[in-house]
Amino acid sequence: MARLTLAVVVAAALLAGVGYGVRQLTVMPEQQSASASAAHNSVSPTPSASVSPRPRGQAGDYPVAEQGFTFTESAGGALGRRILSVLVRYPEARRHAAARATGTADAGAFPLVVFAPGYLQCGVVYSDLLTQWASAGFVVAVINFPHTNCQTANPDESDLIHQPQDVVAVIGRLGGLSEQAHGPLAGLIDTGRVAVAGHSDGGDTVVAMAAMSCCRYPGLRAAIVLAGAEWPAFTGRWFGAPTPPMLFVQGAADTINPPAASMQLYQADRTGIRYYLNLYGAQHLAPYVGDQPPEPIVAQVTIDFLDQYLADSGDKTGAMDNAGNLARIAHLVSGGARP
Repeated sequence: MARLTLAVVVAAALLAGVGYGVRQLTVMPEQQSASASAAHNSVSPTPSASVSPRPRGQAGDYPVAEQGFTFTESAGGALGRRILSVLVRYPEARRHAAARATGTADAGAFPLVVFAPGYLQCGVVYSDLLTQWASAGFVVAVINFPHTNCQTANPDESDLIHQPQDVVAVIGRLGGLSEQAHGPLAGLIDTGRVAVAGHSDGGDTVVAMAAMSCCRYPGLRAAIVLAGAEWPAFTGRWFGAPTPPMLFVQGAADTINPPAASMQLYQADRTGIRYYLNLYGAQHLAPYVGDQPPEPIVAQVTIDFLDQYLADSGDKTGAMDNAGNLARIAHLVSGGARP
């Protein structure tokens, strides 16, 4: 299956460092573009005793902080050690700033979304979308996979079959850091509310975690598949067991992963809640990068979806319908109905 090749220069804040605590940058969502050039600077949040509940899930509800991590995964066998570079964006709530300043974990926590980039992509290309998710009250971690990221000298797309276990490893490591009494993620993550999302090959990765017998991740609360497909090298059975709520997003003019691939997944999923967002005239990458149309549509529909099915913040189906149905631009359907 043909894939999009796009080499990008990844920010130093994404790749540098060992262990955790690479760099931290506190930004408002609208400052994200400017923040890439300032990623070498460390900004310390101002502690405050003010406490507020998780908000209604709108982009911009929280300023966003970033923290880079490098995790070593002992995969065993021929895979050996896998180095996973991870950038975590998280709501910079005042209560969490106070908790870190005093070195104590905070009882309040946010749902976790782990994002898988496409082939020869690095997480930085999706910065705008992921920052909006974080600003709406989610901890968002994006992984640079060891053999398919934008800086890999000898890329190997067949390594995709190992990427679900990379995502599982990152979920476990981030959960462990949140459970610690000290550190930048102390008390930040609600480990009982985990979703996955991915684009292209990353979409193939996460849909396998939700719906393929080889790679199913127990307890997954939701999955977002952006221009994904059934990767043929995964062995087992698709959609043989109940799935978490799933949102498939697809550009109608995508020639890399054509609409038929997403439609196959959407219509095969007869065991759970499912949505399909059709983006008229959109291609493979543009809907998920930058802030130009139709990316704002994708951002709002995905936030509403996560707010309902991951954060349990109430019925957002009306909001999803309003955001996802625009004449000649986008059409949102559910339950197997065709767009």
